[in-house]
Amino acid sequence: MLKLYGAAQSRASIVQWYLEEIEVPYEFVTLDLKNGEHRQPDYLSINPMGKVPAIVDGDLKLWESGAIILYLSEKYGQAPTDLAEKSVITQWVIFGNSTLANGLFLEAQREKEMPRLLTPLNAILEKESFLVGDRFTVADVAVGSLLAYVPMMLKLNFDEYPAVADYVKRLTARPAFLKSIGKRSA
Repeated sequence: MLKLYGAAQSRASIVQWYLEEIEVPYEFVTLDLKNGEHRQPDYLSINPMGKVPAIVDGDLKLWESGAIILYLSEKYGQAPTDLAEKSVITQWVIFGNSTLANGLFLEAQREKEMPRLLTPLNAILEKESFLVGDRFTVADVAVGSLLAYVPMMLKLNFDEYPAVADYVKRLTARPAFLKSIGKRSA
């Protein structure tokens, strides 16, 4: 069985949300970061960077939430076969993990980057239900999870971005979200 290594309030919940969406059984292994379990040799053999999340799937050891969810999408038949569409999904996952995360969660950048990122995202979501057209994909997990964290962790709202607010509301009502990230925010 696939093992997902994580901790409370970590990006492991992003992977957990996606596993719940695609209904893949997994074991969640909670690491006690305060006591340094992520710095022990056993875990460092899985992720030499000593960060969470990571997965072990058979012989595969993989870390970085974006890489993990893209792998799961491929493995479990959720990835499109069309290279262009697959590349757009990858673009959104990288955007979420890098550009959006840094723009929203690094306080020194937030004031400048939040409108710069959320204004075009709002325009996209005014026209589309999801990031890649009319269907939920792994891209929505990557970007949507970070957006869902904003009101939870930063106590900010999306009042100036109503399409983003609606998108987050729809995503956070999904049963798989409620079983994963939603459990931690309750």
